Amino acid sequence: MVSAESVHKRFGRLEVLKGISLEVRTGEVMCLLGPSGSGKSTFLRCINHLEKINSGRLSVDGELVGYRQVGDKLHELREAEVARKRAAIGMVFQHFNLFPHMTAEQNVTCAPIRVKGVTREAARTLAREQLGRVGLADKLDAYPTQLSGGQQQRVAIARALAMEPKLMLFDEPTSALDPELVGDVLRAMQQLAGEGMTMIVVTHEMGFAREVADTVVFMDGGVVVESGAPAEVLTNPRHERTQAFLSKVL
Repeated sequence: MVSAESVHKRFGRLEVLKGISLEVRTGEVMCLLGPSGSGKSTFLRCINHLEKINSGRLSVDGELVGYRQVGDKLHELREAEVARKRAAIGMVFQHFNLFPHMTAEQNVTCAPIRVKGVTREAARTLAREQLGRVGLADKLDAYPTQLSGGQQQRVAIARALAMEPKLMLFDEPTSALDPELVGDVLRAMQQLAGEGMTMIVVTHEMGFAREVADTVVFMDGGVVVESGAPAEVLTNPRHERTQAFLSKVL
């Protein structure tokens, strides 16, 4: 589903990604671990072309992200084409970014109606299904200010799912939540994984990574330090840098 080949990303003179190469199979859950500033979130944003890579190749479901290859050269796609392809990739951010003047149902129906041209009634049916899927069937008419942080994040997940994505990206979805609210969000994500959704999750939730991930990737300094099954990386890490990081968070 996702293939990265020697992906580099710079912000001015600062090289944030220094040749990331990895693959995520369809239906797989990959958790990206690492300290702040290691490049995890930047890599996630490159997958849906919110950030443009400087070199390398990045593809989703067999298609290059943000570019079209003609001969030996890559040509950047027009923004409308990028947006159309981005619609197939759901993304959930650290902060919920809900529209405050819209109810939970309206937040979920907005994109299907405006982007995909779904009828209002069909979008409402879709919203009720997705909000029920994340345990919020009784919060259709609630505004964001009437919801807890965990509930708002689950609305954000439902909003992404309403676009029927082939891939879900989660950028530290629980880091802004009170500890007691984290569990409901993680359970919703675990349910998605059980249903076969392909997911890449930037997280510090080691329990989630251990139980749900198929592959754990530890990043530091813009490179992949090591990757493997959760039992290997979390229990018996090979690299000293991974060992040092895990000794502080486990």
